[in-house]
Amino acid sequence: MDDVGEHRIPRGIVAEATARTMFTLTRHAPAPELAEFVEYHWVLHWDRRGKPPHEQRVLPNLSVHATFFPGASGVYGPMHDVFSHRLEGRVQGLGVRFRPGCFRAFLDGPVSDIADRTVPLVDVFGPRVIEAAESVQIATDDAQMVRTIDNLLIANRAGLSIAARRAAEAVESIARDPGITRVAQLCADTGLTTRSVQRLFAEHVGCTPKWAIRIYRLNDAAQRIAAEGEPDYAGLAVRLGYSDQSHFIRDFRAVTGQPPGEYARTAGADTERTPDNDRT
Repeated sequence: MDDVGEHRIPRGIVAEATARTMFTLTRHAPAPELAEFVEYHWVLHWDRRGKPPHEQRVLPNLSVHATFFPGASGVYGPMHDVFSHRLEGRVQGLGVRFRPGCFRAFLDGPVSDIADRTVPLVDVFGPRVIEAAESVQIATDDAQMVRTIDNLLIANRAGLSIAARRAAEAVESIARDPGITRVAQLCADTGLTTRSVQRLFAEHVGCTPKWAIRIYRLNDAAQRIAAEGEPDYAGLAVRLGYSDQSHFIRDFRAVTGQPPGEYARTAGADTERTPDNDRT
């Protein structure tokens, strides 16, 4: 990992052990001017020439992402479903992971308008994004890619509103405290009413606060299951604040598309392992 601070961020690369043999991933801190907007840049390289294509799945999260890849460029709103991308050929590219609550400064409308959607880069960043995207594809190193996109974002950014800061702080409350498992607890932590939190999340995060809490809880569960294989599901459900195991399993399946046992087997799959330079 490249100069990116550690905190509770849902990442959700499914079957990460296998994924590391399919591509290299590095994460890079943004320019200081962008620190309040961007969590990090992520850079991918893969070379599947002469090899079977790889279908990579990623669990849903709260962040807006702007991606600069051949055939997969765009602004991706917060997703409610597992995202899948087919890796083939030889490709390099960069993605920007924005802090939840902070993309509204770049967008002409509520973030909920782009939830579960992909918007063309030019619709958000204007025509100069075309040259920036081309520069990413011909860059000779990761630092050049990062500088190119940093410059693009700096030219397009606006200030964060008070409401945006409150939304970002509400998400940080969830990230900071795994004990927040209900919207009422989030309201108590932030001092906001339920209605205020709902409005903030629709405008600036792009989902409901209930969904945001669920994403963090179930991403934690997915990481635990991937690490431990078949944990004590009843105990895990209790630690995550669920009233019973069946409720946890229903929620887990709704978010990941798989029941916990199947997810554990998928996450533990270890095919076509070859060394790479992943530094996550």
